[in-house]
Formats: sequence, structure tokens, C-alpha cells
Amino acid sequence: AVVSTQSTGYKKKQSDLMRFLLRVRCWQFRQLAAIHRASRPTRPDKARRLGYKNKQGVCIYRTRVKRGGRKKPVAKGICYGKPKTAGVNQLKFQRSIQSVAEERVGRACGGLRVLNSYWVGQDAVYKYYEVICVDPAHKAVRRDPRINWICNAVHKHRELRGLTSAGRKNRGVGKGHRHAKVIGSSRRANWKRRNTLSLRRYR
Repeated sequence: AVVSTQSTGYKKKQSDLMRFLLRVRCWQFRQLAAIHRASRPTRPDKARRLGYKNKQGVCIYRTRVKRGGRKKPVAKGICYGKPKTAGVNQLKFQRSIQSVAEERVGRACGGLRVLNSYWVGQDAVYKYYEVICVDPAHKAVRRDPRINWICNAVHKHRELRGLTSAGRKNRGVGKGHRHAKVIGSSRRANWKRRNTLSLRRYR
């Protein structure tokens, strides 16, 4: 009953109860380090939907990322060249803030694999996310056929290569006519395949 109340509560974030809860939680998160281990998920229902299990080898790290767009890092705001490239301020980063949060946790915890992440709060300056991490060396993980796929070497730093859920959203990968530009794994691979002239010896 408690879990169901929680999940419905997060759908009604402007209710008095949730506004109070989120405000108090944000205050607590602000006092903590930018990346820290959480003893338990703040949203157990959401964490479980994203693959979290309360077992050895699976842990939660909480992190915060500054909100807002990405200012171009140029000295004294001077962009040389054509006027098209002259913008400094109203530029947006290509990936989401959630994807950046996953990346930072992945770099801080190099031995763990990032499984997924979810939003837990935001204030005027930061957005707070909890990232589900898995230890690929732990026997409890390696012996579990439901999760031991993540122990394969190809899943090292999934978050840096856009393979997590948040990362895939930014790559525009999907099915249907809206995603015709990414058929063949990615936008770049699609373009390369269509623009490469292949002249084989026997043809």
C-alpha cells in the first residue's frame, strides 16, 4: 500500500504532501556531497521498475547536476569566424541532464556498471538523480541469469556510449518512420553507409 501511494504521489508533484516532501528532501540532498552512496532508493517503486533489486552487488548512488543550458566555453565571449558561430549564451547541450548525471557517477565508480537512473528532485540550481549501479565482479550478480548480462565486457561504461535508457533517448534511436535517419545503429552509421561508395574487386 505504501509503494502504491508513493508512485501515485510522484504523478501529483504539486499536491501539498509532495511539495513538502520534495522541498525537505532537496534541502537534505543539498547538504550532501555532489556524488554519494545512498543506503536505499528514495523511490523504491521506480527503482524496481528500472531493474533495481535489493540484493548484494546492486547499489544506489545519488548525484546532482547544475540545471540550465550549456554556455560556450570561449575566452571573453569571443567566437572567431562567421556570425553563425558567434552564439555564447542560448546554446543547449545535446544530451539530457539525466544522461550527464549517469556519466558522472560512472566515472566516479569505475568498477561498477550503470544500469539506469531516475529523477528524485530539483531546486533552483540543481537536479538530483539516483543512479542504479551493479558490481560485475560480485558473485551474487554473476550467478543471477537475469542480470549477469551486464558482466560482459561490452557493457563497460554503457553510460558514456549512450546505451542506457537516458542515453538512447538523446541518440534518437527508435522504430517507425520518425526514426528512419538512425536505421543501422546510429545517425552517423546511417549517413556513412549511404555515402560510402563500395567498389569490390569482383562485382
